[in-house]
Amino acid sequence: MRLTVFITALFLTTMAFGQGGYQIKFQVTGLKDTTIYLGNYFGESTYLKDTAKVNSKGEFVFEGKKKLERGAYFLVLNKMKVMEMVVGHDQHFSMVTSTEDYVKNMKVTGDIDNKLYFDNMLFNMERHHEAEPFIKVLQDSTLAADKKTAAREAYNKVNDQVTAYQQDIIKKYPRTITAATLKSVQILKVPDAPKKPDGSIDSTFQLRWYRQHFFDNFDLADSALLRMSRPLYRDKVFEYLEKLYAPNPDTVTKAIGPMVDKAKSNKETYKYITFILLMKYQQPEIMGLDEVYVNVFDKYFGTGEMDFWINPKTKKDLKEHADRLRKSLVGRKAPNLIMQDTNFKPKSMYDIKNKYTILFIFDPDCGHCREETPKLVTFYNQKKYNLEVYAVSADTSMAKMRDYIKEMKMPWITVNGPRTYVGPYGDLYDAITTPSLYVIDEKKMIIGKKIPVEKLDEFLTQYEKFHKTKPAEKGKPTTKS
Repeated sequence: MRLTVFITALFLTTMAFGQGGYQIKFQVTGLKDTTIYLGNYFGESTYLKDTAKVNSKGEFVFEGKKKLERGAYFLVLNKMKVMEMVVGHDQHFSMVTSTEDYVKNMKVTGDIDNKLYFDNMLFNMERHHEAEPFIKVLQDSTLAADKKTAAREAYNKVNDQVTAYQQDIIKKYPRTITAATLKSVQILKVPDAPKKPDGSIDSTFQLRWYRQHFFDNFDLADSALLRMSRPLYRDKVFEYLEKLYAPNPDTVTKAIGPMVDKAKSNKETYKYITFILLMKYQQPEIMGLDEVYVNVFDKYFGTGEMDFWINPKTKKDLKEHADRLRKSLVGRKAPNLIMQDTNFKPKSMYDIKNKYTILFIFDPDCGHCREETPKLVTFYNQKKYNLEVYAVSADTSMAKMRDYIKEMKMPWITVNGPRTYVGPYGDLYDAITTPSLYVIDEKKMIIGKKIPVEKLDEFLTQYEKFHKTKPAEKGKPTTKS
């Protein structure tokens, strides 16, 4: 008999731990006879996950045979979000509340994660209410600093209570969504820099330490962090790259490798981090960082690493963009262009012997080109720099090109792009949109690209200053594109 009881108990226990799918029961006073939706966050987007009918007592159930992905979820009623919640490891639980105040009236049964989630919100609301009079004093610009001492001390005590409360959750319930979220936004305490053997302070220590420990409180392999009410994961990754590293393609690429390795153990986070990095550097604000796109594609997509999720058509499109970029990256040799001028004579860009060549790709019917071309004419006629312009018309019509040259009073070399001896310029330069502008030096190396005409003077001034003061260095100047 004892053995039978033991086996039965073991079976029931196994059934309890092995509950599949999800079943979330609600009773919301104030709701009746309507339809409600369960939605979830993912990165910057939101998605509807399930639908339920609310009965006359305000009762409804979301359930399914497959477990929900861990993260933050919300209820939608009449196209409006009415309440947020979390879904963690426990996915069979119930929630009772009221439309008068979903948070204050919430009672959770069977799920520690949501209990912590709502308790934390209530605690924060209470502490905020407690701190309001102190905040008002601290923000009063008419008061002297010494009159704010008591308020500052009181505010700090409230803040310390919040910190201690959150630390307690993190320590006691480390596997919950609430703990992971609270931990992910904790501020790191950077130690003081040590002294070198010669007695001087190691000035680079704190930056190196911060880089090394940046993700101590943020698990890049935790897919639940992809499903937060704000794009927490993306923001953390971008903050790391933008604030801790110089905007140089080699530097950024080196920083990306170890970071992606931390996410690699989870296919979902691995997929997400590589894709957001690819998109970030597809059309970067800072000139030259499109090289990072090429590097990320080559390492993670071109090698087949991402074939477990990306479809062949998307991969092909990404590859075409990478291949187009790689031929005209800053720091690479500019591909030569040989095209017919207005007299149907071939003109080679490499024949230009000036210190700088401005490659200007335009379309006579492009409105933006009509705005930029007169600015370039004015800049060219100032003769401030030893440069020549090699302008390429994207239209097949020679007549349109001649009319455009005459109308804009273009004094430089202008050629017809489709009448080429070296293949389409679109295969050699990233010029999907017009106008596209490249700056090429006397060695035919690309030193700038996609620079607005009004920024050309500033760019060349900075470039010449940089190379005059640091002639031995081969730097890649950066500017907003």
